[in-house]
Amino acid sequence: MPIPSSELILNRDGSIYHLNLLPDHISDTIITVGDPDRVALVSQHFDSIETQVSKREFVTHVGYYRGKRLTVVSTGIGTDNLDIVLNELDALVNVDFVTREVCPIEERINLRIIRVGTSGALQADIPVGSHLVSEHAVGLESLMQFYPLVETGAEIEFATAVQKAVGLDYRPYCVLGSDLLREQLGEGMITGNTVTCPGFYGPQGRALRLQPRFPDLIERLGQVQYSNAEGTFRLTNFEMETAGYYALGRMLGHEVVSLNAIVANRVTGEFADNADQVVNDLIAKTLERL
Repeated sequence: MPIPSSELILNRDGSIYHLNLLPDHISDTIITVGDPDRVALVSQHFDSIETQVSKREFVTHVGYYRGKRLTVVSTGIGTDNLDIVLNELDALVNVDFVTREVCPIEERINLRIIRVGTSGALQADIPVGSHLVSEHAVGLESLMQFYPLVETGAEIEFATAVQKAVGLDYRPYCVLGSDLLREQLGEGMITGNTVTCPGFYGPQGRALRLQPRFPDLIERLGQVQYSNAEGTFRLTNFEMETAGYYALGRMLGHEVVSLNAIVANRVTGEFADNADQVVNDLIAKTLERL
């Protein structure tokens, strides 16, 4: 059945509502960043740029790097924005905008989506200035309350361990990222398990004038350990998007990985003096490996 215009919203030029993109604007390999200004930090490495589009916090550059067509999109902060970005990216390649029908299964395109973002370490032995690739992501926010995410038994157990350690009233969700992209892009990086938070202050244990409900959140998260036949897992870092990426990617059938520039260590209280350089080095490393 055709998707109603109230659900698949198109602009007057036929582009998708928020991203303002047409289907031929994007490539099958997409780098995502949170900060709109960071899009140009990626595309400055391109040999050529064919498309530049911006709307609200969503900025897109499409071009070529060493003969490979790449797309860079900014998402803004949080999984609420990711809900927009990943659904609209998927629609651009897997929905016919003329008939408004979903493409047949045999014609669907699986995107390769690489998040390049900043993160804070939850363990004292993860140094500021390092790069970390997320194996699992645990979502403390509520996005997956609205989708039929299917988790493995191990993922449910890991998420339950986090719930008990923190003392949450609800069970978080847990998702494994792309093994393929992690192996391709994560060589030499720390492999970790990332916590995705619904905010920057209280949900990450920070206190300004408001005191968080869990003032010892960093200690509680840092002490989480989960063991199964594959080994023992701990939480290594946190940010505000990765779990949403991994969950939506799984349900939509896309390969997704999160690469993190560690710019702070919440246990030691350090913040990188050269945070911009840590991010720039991660961008260059990512492009070299694509």
